[in-house]
Amino acid sequence: MILLVINMIMMFQIIVNKFITFICKLFKRNGTVFPGSISYNINQKILGKIRYPKYVIAVTGSSGKGTATNLIAHTLKDHGYDVCYNESDSNGIRAITTLILNNCTIFGKFKHDILLMEIDEKHLHLAFTKNRMSHLVLTNITRDQPVRNGSIDLVYNSIFDTLDKQTTLVINADDPGLKKCEKDHIGTIITYGLARTKDSYIKSDVKHIDYVYCPICRRKLNYSFYHYGHFGNYFCKYCDFGRGNVNYEGTDINLEHKVMKIENHEVKLNEDFLYVAYANVAAYALLKTIGVKEEQIVESFNKPINFKRTIEYNLDDRKFMFLESKNENNLSYYQSLKFITKKEEEKTIVLGFENVSRRYKSNDLSWLWDIEFELLNQNNITDIVCIGKFKYDLANRLDYARIPKKKIHVLKENENLSTYLKNHTTGTIYAMLDFEMTINLQKDLRGENNGNN
Repeated sequence: MILLVINMIMMFQIIVNKFITFICKLFKRNGTVFPGSISYNINQKILGKIRYPKYVIAVTGSSGKGTATNLIAHTLKDHGYDVCYNESDSNGIRAITTLILNNCTIFGKFKHDILLMEIDEKHLHLAFTKNRMSHLVLTNITRDQPVRNGSIDLVYNSIFDTLDKQTTLVINADDPGLKKCEKDHIGTIITYGLARTKDSYIKSDVKHIDYVYCPICRRKLNYSFYHYGHFGNYFCKYCDFGRGNVNYEGTDINLEHKVMKIENHEVKLNEDFLYVAYANVAAYALLKTIGVKEEQIVESFNKPINFKRTIEYNLDDRKFMFLESKNENNLSYYQSLKFITKKEEEKTIVLGFENVSRRYKSNDLSWLWDIEFELLNQNNITDIVCIGKFKYDLANRLDYARIPKKKIHVLKENENLSTYLKNHTTGTIYAMLDFEMTINLQKDLRGENNGNN
């Protein structure tokens, strides 16, 4: 009788989830999160009742998980695999609930051969208990959303609450915080990383490094080189901990030409960011691990891929580029700043955000002081325009970074950003804004609204 009641509750949740999704789409709403919110609130253990396929693959980490997931899905679909994944990039527990329940029969059997998910690192344990995931790809663990996540050790422990020996880990061994998985995980571990590039450096140029000390013996780590942040080739002089050799390594990385090699195969990069190279080798490692042929992987990687983290527009024949960067994540922000500073042309930068986080209400701005805004102190950066609710905080941080005051502009409440940029700035425009501000400004550039920014 108890089992019958449990099954009836599960069937009810699945039906409710599918019905609400249908209603959302009927009214042209996204419907990726709201249906799962209702279902999850009815019974938070619903995902533990589903009969999953052989391959349940999760991709998580502080950054880069979306790019890696899209590469994996693109390759699997390209070669006829029956894969279901969260194309919307919504990666919280409620969006994951929506995805899974919508792709089940009403009796709780998943309808596809592969379930692939980009999932928030702090929501992984909410979605899966032990013995659920067949594979978990870990991109990195960095300081990210400190109000929500706390320390990187808490994030690491939260992830490991979901694992047992049945789960194959695919980890970024350039991150010492992940490499310690080899000491903690009793299942199979596959490692990947990047070889030294022409942009790697001997001494870190980031002041606030997440891993200075060995996670095993707690003594200072040594690095033969850094890629950025605490990612690179490290070793401990006092114990046997270190990056060492990896199963899959990205080599001959040329960001300017957007190419790299994996196992001597040249593959194209979707964009000229180092995190994209990491995403390619992570996806390659996972795909090889589940049995996809390397020639199929290379073929798919070298096809045009339509997902990008940068978007370009024109403003009076000036290039206007939007860069996707995470608030509260200094290394994500750092990579975008580094990308901008490597461009040799004259340029203007637009910075701003209306909300610190989309997940919770908080005005904590301590993370701004972890970001290397000092990188922007270049002669060919002529103007930096601060907009949004926290524009004065940004301007203050730039002032402390010793950016000349004449370059720092705070947009007035009644000024239109596009008009201001046309009349008062020069060069290529790079914008690093939050999601809502990006959408509104893009509409403005397309002439779809007349609102102020």
